[in-house]
Amino acid sequence: QVQLVESGGGLVQAGGSLRLSCAASGGTFTMYNMGWFRQAPGKEREFVAGISWSGGSTGYADSVKGRFTISRDNAKNMVYLQMNSQNSDDTAVYYCAAGLRSGRSYYTSVGYDYWGQGTQVTVSS
Repeated sequence: QVQLVESGGGLVQAGGSLRLSCAASGGTFTMYNMGWFRQAPGKEREFVAGISWSGGSTGYADSVKGRFTISRDNAKNMVYLQMNSQNSDDTAVYYCAAGLRSGRSYYTSVGYDYWGQGTQVTVSS
């Protein structure tokens, strides 16, 4: 059983930056691909970014490509999401997720087995 705890959310002005962190425990971290999803009020949860177990492969939603960067530190069991040039469309609850290495794509929620509780990100215009 993997536990995921997100941190780093908050209020930021449009054009600003935030860095989200996710601490993982309870499993062998390198057995898991990791991802970030978000859910805005009244909308479905959507994929933001994913990273393979080794960190050698990453993927992004078109809406964040070039602005957000996902990374991981396997020595610390941590995954990060650096968010730059934020706009109001980035306002959402952000969730960290872990998916056991099994050949599943990390671009969709079906590729993940464990979820964090989420952290709120609000971008003011």
